[in-house]
Amino acid sequence: MRDDIPIILLAAGQSSRMRGRDKLTELIDAEPLLRRQARIARAATKAAVIVALPPAPHPRYDLLRGLDVTLLPVPDAAEGINASLRAGFAALPSSSLAAMILLADLPELTEGDLRYVMQSIDLKSKYTIWRGATSDGKPGHPTVFAACHFDRILQMSGDTGAKEIIARAQSETLTVPLPGNRARLDLDTPEAWAAWRAAR
Repeated sequence: MRDDIPIILLAAGQSSRMRGRDKLTELIDAEPLLRRQARIARAATKAAVIVALPPAPHPRYDLLRGLDVTLLPVPDAAEGINASLRAGFAALPSSSLAAMILLADLPELTEGDLRYVMQSIDLKSKYTIWRGATSDGKPGHPTVFAACHFDRILQMSGDTGAKEIIARAQSETLTVPLPGNRARLDLDTPEAWAAWRAAR
C-alpha cells in the first residue's frame, strides 16, 4: 500500500463568508474541523503532513496541539490560496516524488478516501495528477501532483489554485471517484453548516 506521499493541508484561509465565525473551528462529532482534517491526514501517510496556517498568533494553532504535523505560517496568506501552495510545496522534503493537497474545509472526506486516492498513484504511468472526484465523476479533492509540477506551483500567484496546471495536464490527470459528493462538499456559510448538520 502506498503511504509515502506527503500531504499539504491548506488551512490559511479567512472564512470570509462565515460572518465572524471560523469554519475550521466548527465541530464534527465534538472535534474541530481543522483538527479532524489534520488527524485523518496524519493517519493516511507515513510522510510529512504540513499544515499551512495564517501567521501566528492565531486560534487555529491551538487546535493542532499534540498532533505530529508541521505547522507552517504563511506570511502572505491574505494573497489567496496560491500563497499557501507556494509555502507548502517549498516546505516539502527534497526527496518528495509527489504531494497531496488537502483542503481543510471538506468535512465528509475520510482517512479511507485519502488512502484510496494514494493507492491510485503510479509514478511510472502516463499520469502526473491524481484527483478525487464525486461518485458520478465530477472532479474534486484531494489532489496529488507529481514532482514534475512542483516548480510551476512554486511560481503561482493570486487566488486561482492549481486550476491552470490541471487544465494544461488534462491528458495526464486521473480522476478517482469517491463515495457520494464528499470530494466536493464544502461548507462556507453558517446556513450551509446548519443544513448539513440537520441532514446528518
